[in-house]
Amino acid sequence: MADSVTSYLAARGVHARPLRAVLGLLTEGWHSLDDLVRTTAVPRRSVQELLAALGEDAENEADSWRVARSGVDGYRALAAPRPDIPDAELAAAYEVYLTGVPTPSRALDHVQADAATMLRRARWLDQTYDLAGARLLCVGDHDLTALAVCTLRPELSATVVDVDERLLEYVDRTAAARGLDIQCRYADFRFGLPPSTVGTADLVFTDPPYTPEGMRLFLARAIESLRDPDGRAIVAYGYSDRTPALGLKVQQEIQRLGLVFEAVLPAFNRYHGAQAVGSASDLYVLQQTSRSSRLAESAVRELVSGIYTHGPQSIEAGGTPPAALAELTRLTGVAPTVPSWTDPVRANGPVAYDLTADPGSWLARVLLAGPLETVGALVANNHPSVADQRGQEALSALLRGKYTLTYHRSLAAGRHAVVLATPVPEDSIRRTLLSRTHGKLANIWREALIAASGGTLTKREARDQVTTLAPAEDLDERLIDLPLHRIRTALAAAE
Repeated sequence: MADSVTSYLAARGVHARPLRAVLGLLTEGWHSLDDLVRTTAVPRRSVQELLAALGEDAENEADSWRVARSGVDGYRALAAPRPDIPDAELAAAYEVYLTGVPTPSRALDHVQADAATMLRRARWLDQTYDLAGARLLCVGDHDLTALAVCTLRPELSATVVDVDERLLEYVDRTAAARGLDIQCRYADFRFGLPPSTVGTADLVFTDPPYTPEGMRLFLARAIESLRDPDGRAIVAYGYSDRTPALGLKVQQEIQRLGLVFEAVLPAFNRYHGAQAVGSASDLYVLQQTSRSSRLAESAVRELVSGIYTHGPQSIEAGGTPPAALAELTRLTGVAPTVPSWTDPVRANGPVAYDLTADPGSWLARVLLAGPLETVGALVANNHPSVADQRGQEALSALLRGKYTLTYHRSLAAGRHAVVLATPVPEDSIRRTLLSRTHGKLANIWREALIAASGGTLTKREARDQVTTLAPAEDLDERLIDLPLHRIRTALAAAE
């Protein structure tokens, strides 16, 4: 069997699947070039390139082609799809996944896809693309698409990037229990992607908020995460036939990003809920053009804060009451600035943030990224990290060694609270990790160990200790990008 054929298929990446079909036909017997093109819908030039890669293993007679009989078995194995898991077995696994998935968040426009949709997505992706050795990135994944596809094809690697800490922990633990290669990373897409996910994906799947602003943001991040122009963004989106103007607005946002509608599969996805759109959505397959990356960068810069249809980050959400902002300024002595955690925060004095639009995960991230100065954060009084003793203790435990937290609740007519973080002066390994969350975890941890030893540890000895203590997949990541449960695990190991 010619190595050139294997190399040619590998070079086509996820798009090798149709070419394997061409190869399969050639192992069966004589086929004309026209027949090969028409049967498989593969461009003529690509079929010709495959025949050239076959070299002497391709026999030609009167404008018809076949694989030489001596090489049929080897090429047939290369062309044949891998053994399938039966639908009934997959569906049973997906139902189990759904029994444990965190409750959908209304503030994040979550609507749960059913198990049949999980199966349909996994099968369609596997039948359309060559998934072995590929990387799938899910821009948000409450529908558990990464779990669904990797259960069918464990050879696939996937990354889930989401703002919901509950979901990240659930997917991470479920994938580990099943032995699936799924990495989980935290991001709020308005603030950016984790650097380790940029330009890494062959395929991106997303079921975004069904607003024009939400579609624009999620697709811009999808474009940013694709490895090369041949990647595809697969998107679930639905609108009611009673409101075609909304569908037009969203489709215009797609076109504004320079994306081509390669396919639209109607009513492909079904949901528990979303009855306003018939509990269904279409599946869009989108291809980049040469302008997409530049247009995506511009689209992100133009974004407004509201992208959802409900909650504090909705399009219609009002601003923060002046009385609440006044309480924040009173307690910190400074006016609030724009929150951020994607980059290190530099400050020579107190800083304050208005986090009233926090979906629940911003507060911890802002404090993880905060400087070793007093930090004040204004949140809703019912924020999960503030509303009860359990939430307060969990947040204080996470930040122990960096900050002491004080909770000022029921401010401004009882609807807001301020969390005041005061730096802890004593040095420790934990404090070093928490104050340098944007460095590569392995490097920061190694340096902290050397400092704590008074210089008696060598770099190699410290590196070996870190490698022993921490999960290998986390060592090259920034601490700020890991899900909170993995941050807690790393901090516990460091102590």
